[in-house]
Amino acid sequence: MQLTNLKPSTLSLVRLDIKGISYSQTQSGAYALVLIEVEGSRTLPIVIGAFEAQSIAIALENEIKPPRPLTHDLFKSFANRFEIVIKQVIIHKLVDGVFYSSLICERDGIKEIIDARTSDAIALATRFDAPIFTYENILEKAGVYLKLKDEDESDDDNDNDELILEDLITETIEETTYSSDTLESLNQQLTKAVADEDYELAAKVRDEINRRNK
Repeated sequence: MQLTNLKPSTLSLVRLDIKGISYSQTQSGAYALVLIEVEGSRTLPIVIGAFEAQSIAIALENEIKPPRPLTHDLFKSFANRFEIVIKQVIIHKLVDGVFYSSLICERDGIKEIIDARTSDAIALATRFDAPIFTYENILEKAGVYLKLKDEDESDDDNDNDELILEDLITETIEETTYSSDTLESLNQQLTKAVADEDYELAAKVRDEINRRNK
């Protein structure tokens, strides 16, 4: 991680909690894990797969016990057997809409840092009761303010929040859809979409090209 050019304030860690997992009504099979800062109202939506969404949801629901251990449960059992503890998870980088995370592990007083997909890292954090952190600069870049519903607020306010969250999920998914494509590939997709008169796809690809050229 090259963070030397950032201001000290952007290097500070911000603790996050899991607010929930939302299913996108417009993107089939897509889920968004929504994290929220512990001392604030910014949320961090992260697109995850169906398996990871299920794994995190099961870990959050203490009453649900799968008949056979899931992959993350197996990792937890393996770690317990060899006295390895995950102390914390840090979401340390964001590139082209993709979050990168690290597991801070400890065994016999020795700490090790292991790279992990963010969805896997958080699935494990829920099983080890490990805190989740990110850097202030990442939250500034990708965090979104979401008004939390108070007890005296109406259901209409909550519905509005759900609409905001849905739009946020859709936007996040669209940003990550092309994250592995090069600009050359995107331009080829744009040309083909226009030739096929698929103007909706062309608009999405064009927006991604414009976003990268900013």
